[in-house]
Amino acid sequence: MTTANFDALKAGDTIDGPAFAVSRESIRLFCDASLDYNPLHLDDNYMKGDFGKTNFGGIIMHGMNNFGLISRMLTDWALPAGAIHRRLETRWLKPVKPGDTIRPAGTIKAKQTTAKSRWVLIDVAVQNQRGETVAAGEAMLEFPNAKAG
Repeated sequence: MTTANFDALKAGDTIDGPAFAVSRESIRLFCDASLDYNPLHLDDNYMKGDFGKTNFGGIIMHGMNNFGLISRMLTDWALPAGAIHRRLETRWLKPVKPGDTIRPAGTIKAKQTTAKSRWVLIDVAVQNQRGETVAAGEAMLEFPNAKAG
C-alpha cells in the first residue's frame, strides 16, 4: 500500500487494505473487545434455525469487524500524511463466516479544497475470497492544509 499524498490524489485512485482471515477465535476476540456477546456470533445451535428472515447456517462475524478492517486500511494509508479519518458509513450486505478471508478496498470519488480544509471522499467495500461484496459504504478523510511556501 502506498501512503496518501493529497496533492497527487485524483478520483479513481484506489486503496487496498490487508486481508483478514476470519476464524472462530477472531470472532470470539471481537466479541470480547466489543462486549457484544450476541449468540449469532458464538452459538452454532442458536444459529441452526432461521434468524429473522435469513438462515446463516452457523455463526457469523460481527459486522463491526468490517468497520475495523476498513478503518485500519484508511489509517495505514492516510495517517502518515497527517490526515484524519472523519466519517465512515457502511451497509452489511452478506454474512461473513469462519473460514472466509475478507479484504477492504477503497476508490477515491471526490477531492475538495476549501479555505479551512482539504477533504477526500472514498467509496469503500469489503470483499470475501469469492469476490462477493460483504460490506460497502463511504468514508471521508480530512487532510491538513498545505503549508504556505
